[in-house]
Amino acid sequence: MKQNYCKNKSVKEIKQIAEFLKIISEKNRLKILHFLGENEKCVCEICQHLKLSQNLVSHHLKLLKNFGLISSRKEGAKIFYKINKKVTKKYLKLLNKFLNPI
Repeated sequence: MKQNYCKNKSVKEIKQIAEFLKIISEKNRLKILHFLGENEKCVCEICQHLKLSQNLVSHHLKLLKNFGLISSRKEGAKIFYKINKKVTKKYLKLLNKFLNPI
């Protein structure tokens, strides 16, 4: 049954799901998303929490932001990040629909 579902799904949807899973499968990005689930955080807070360098955290934040899973705002010299709930829900809904086709 799932095989028929996959045949009926658009190539675009399957590609979107695969890209979403690729982005969130990296453990540091997943940790960042989890940490941002509480509320918005600045880069320095994320670095301290994950015990990672700012370069590495910034790299992961850029990938998450480019994918639309997080957004940012600048306040003075600091940049604050938060989860983009609308986009996150979209991908979770798409993944759930894919895994549970009924």
